[in-house]
Amino acid sequence: MRLAARFAALIAGVWAGILVCIAAIAAPSAFAVLARPDAGRFVGRLFEQEAYLSLALAVVLLVLERSRRTGEPGVAGQPSLFTANLMLLLGTLFCTVAGHFALLPMMDAARAGQGSLSFGALHGISAGFFALKGLLVLALAWRLLRTTATTS
Repeated sequence: MRLAARFAALIAGVWAGILVCIAAIAAPSAFAVLARPDAGRFVGRLFEQEAYLSLALAVVLLVLERSRRTGEPGVAGQPSLFTANLMLLLGTLFCTVAGHFALLPMMDAARAGQGSLSFGALHGISAGFFALKGLLVLALAWRLLRTTATTS
């Protein structure tokens, strides 16, 4: 099982790196070199691809986490259902779904002049979800790396 734990740590680390690169390099660079509408479309597409990638990576890590935990006894000999790693993964899934799939249609409506919240407010909420997701993935990568270091 050490190989699966190392693979999970690698996936989480790469995922965290992708999120940092998007937030710190790709999005600011797009707005630095492209016209604002073009940069917005480019970054929107980038975040769309990131959302689907995040869903896929979260599912892979959920499967690895559950397969790793099924052999460990919990209360009264039953496998433990909730772990800190599982909660971090569920948090990233929530941030992805809420930040992209729920807020994006609301942002499009706000841009068209509809809806009760402004585009700027929704954009700020979406950025908050993205930042929280990044912190959750970094914490997950750290925990998984620490777990693989103690089992080596």
